[in-house]
Amino acid sequence: MDQTLLEKKATWLRRCIFDMLCKAKQGHPGSTISLVEILAALFYGGVIRYEHGNADASWRDRIIISKGHAAMALYPIFSDLGYFDEKELDHFGTSDGILRIFGNINIPGIDATCGSLGHGFGIGIGYAMAAKYDDAETRVFVVISEGEMYEGSVWEGALLAAHHKLDNLVILLDRNRKIILGDTEDLVRLEPITDKWESFGFKVLSIDGHSFPELIEAFSYIGKTNGQPLVIVANTVKGKGIPMMEHEASWHYWQGIDEDTIEQVRQDLLTKETSV
Repeated sequence: MDQTLLEKKATWLRRCIFDMLCKAKQGHPGSTISLVEILAALFYGGVIRYEHGNADASWRDRIIISKGHAAMALYPIFSDLGYFDEKELDHFGTSDGILRIFGNINIPGIDATCGSLGHGFGIGIGYAMAAKYDDAETRVFVVISEGEMYEGSVWEGALLAAHHKLDNLVILLDRNRKIILGDTEDLVRLEPITDKWESFGFKVLSIDGHSFPELIEAFSYIGKTNGQPLVIVANTVKGKGIPMMEHEASWHYWQGIDEDTIEQVRQDLLTKETSV
C-alpha cells in the first residue's frame, strides 16, 4: 500500500468535491465528503478492477452509491480514469453538462440510478447474482448510509444475499452517525449494528473509515469469507476535513457560505493537498 499516494488522492478528491459544490451552490457535502478515504482506497489502492478510458468494460467491478445524493464523490475519480473530460466537473449540477446531483446511468461509470434510499442495495445484489450465474469474476461494491438501515428493502436484500452466498458482494456502510434530522442513536437507535448484520449471515468488519491501513486490511477479506457477503462498517465523520461541517447534520444539504469563507476553505484544502 502506497499510503502517500492514497493521502494525496484523498486530499485532491476532497478539494474537487468542495469546488464542485461551491460552483453549483447545491448538493450534499457532509454525506459526500465522509466517503473520500473509502473511495480513494478502492480506486487507488488496487482494490476495484477497471479499465482506464473504458467505463463499459464488461469484466470490470461494479460500484453503486446507494445513497445517491453522494454519488458526486465518484465524478472526479471517473474523470481521472478517463471516463469523461475533466471540464465536465465545472458543469456539475447544471444543464450544460452530464453530471447530475444524483448519479444516473447516463453518466459514464455510474452503474445504477439511485436516490430512493435502499434501492441501490437491491440492484447491487442483482449484479452479484448475475456474475455468479455467468461464472464471472466481477465483484460488486455497494455504499449505503446508516439511514438506509431504516428501509425494509435493505433487510429483504440482506436475507437474499446471504441465502445465495454472494461472497462477491461488498457492502460499505458509511457510518457517520448523522442523517438529515440528527444522530441516529437519538432518533431510532441502530446499534448494535455489527450484531444485526451478523445475524443476517454476513461477515462483518468494523473499522475507522478514514484510516487507509484499516480500509486496505478490510478489503483483503474480499473473496475469503466462506460464502458470506461482506459488510464493512466504516466509522466516519460527516463532513470530514472541513471543520465547520464535521459532525454537523445541518450540512447534509449545501448551505450558503460567504466568499471569504469559501476561499479560506479552498486554501486550507490546497495546503493539505500540497503538504502530503
